[in-house]
Amino acid sequence: YQGAIADYNKAIEIDPQYAVAYYNRGVAKNKLGDYQGAIADYTKAIEFNPQDTDAYLNRGVAKRNLKDYKGAIADYTKAIELNPKFYQAYTNRGIALEIVGDLKDACRDWKKAVDLGDTRPIEWVRNQC
Repeated sequence: YQGAIADYNKAIEIDPQYAVAYYNRGVAKNKLGDYQGAIADYTKAIEFNPQDTDAYLNRGVAKRNLKDYKGAIADYTKAIELNPKFYQAYTNRGIALEIVGDLKDACRDWKKAVDLGDTRPIEWVRNQC
């Protein structure tokens, strides 16, 4: 991941508005546990491409890893607003909602994710909803 980050740094030097490079560098930073750095890169990617649902989703994951559950929920919600069929965003928002104690809304999101094709929350719905 360090090599990838170095390559993305070079790409950004060449084109400071290269949203994909910021996004991919964010992914690499996230894998390395640099959640703050990942959030900064996802934010830049969103700045240059406000319709990037994956950047919102992954920024939400990084925020959740930092225990910023409200921030994560906001990012997942934005991803859903941009793409109402984005089942990963429903699944992840459900996880964050469960963590903050909102099982009712978590169940709603998990059921929606299952309806959209995600198999991961099936057991959660069965056991908790």
